[in-house]
Amino acid sequence: MSRTVIDLDDEALEAAAKELGTTTKRDTINTALREITARYRRLRALAEARELVADGALDVDVLLDKSTFRPIGGQDGVRDAGADA
Repeated sequence: MSRTVIDLDDEALEAAAKELGTTTKRDTINTALREITARYRRLRALAEARELVADGALDVDVLLDKSTFRPIGGQDGVRDAGADA
């Protein structure tokens, strides 16, 4: 981890801490950096999925058809290991 001295907007930092549920400047900044990175990764993945749909390489109707979903567990709620187990 590197150490950097920067000027911060105290009001923005306080607002971010409240939204993120953090209590220290370090935690607030590190959490905010992780959150924004994850957000942009999700946005890129969504854009890529939209592109696949537009190109016909991904059929959303098949993905949303819940009748094709396999159950994740038996009556006792235990996850099935699958046919290969």
